[in-house]
Amino acid sequence: MKRSTIHLILVLIWAVPTLASYAPGLEAQRSQKPVKSSPAVLFRQFIPSIAEQFFGMPVVFGGRPELTGSTDNSWLFYSIFTGAAKKAGLRYKTFMPMDLLLSNTHRIRAEEVKNGDLIVLNNNFAAMVYQVDPGGRMHFIYASKKRGQVTTFNSDNIVYYAYWLEHFKGFFRINEDLLMPARHK
Repeated sequence: MKRSTIHLILVLIWAVPTLASYAPGLEAQRSQKPVKSSPAVLFRQFIPSIAEQFFGMPVVFGGRPELTGSTDNSWLFYSIFTGAAKKAGLRYKTFMPMDLLLSNTHRIRAEEVKNGDLIVLNNNFAAMVYQVDPGGRMHFIYASKKRGQVTTFNSDNIVYYAYWLEHFKGFFRINEDLLMPARHK
């Protein structure tokens, strides 16, 4: 073998175990398995994995994902909140049309945004922040009538600046009383 090949093999023999020692922390981040925490924190940690199940789902007014395989914004948000609450040992209060849901939220500052918060436009159309990256980039999900399917975008996207921030009303969080301890059977 050439000397450079032997050198590369030796470096790999040293580097792989060293790099592997960092893997548990990286794997925990990647797998999004929640750490032991309060149910409210777990609820937010489960939002991304629940939301991803709806990517590309057909949009139909009044569509109920479990029954029709389609959704609208109200049913999309209800389904995500319900799924995340159930996994966190909570229950989400009830289905609400968008205007009623928005009346059960409170305004938050942009730097406070977490998974499950809403970005709301002046016409009360909303998208859910389904994930906030450690660097602060937000990922959104909503039922797009124009595209006919559940759509995602992020805060680096030109659409975020050119449309969402142009018509921006604010960021909102559901009120705490919408999440309750799960009923024991």
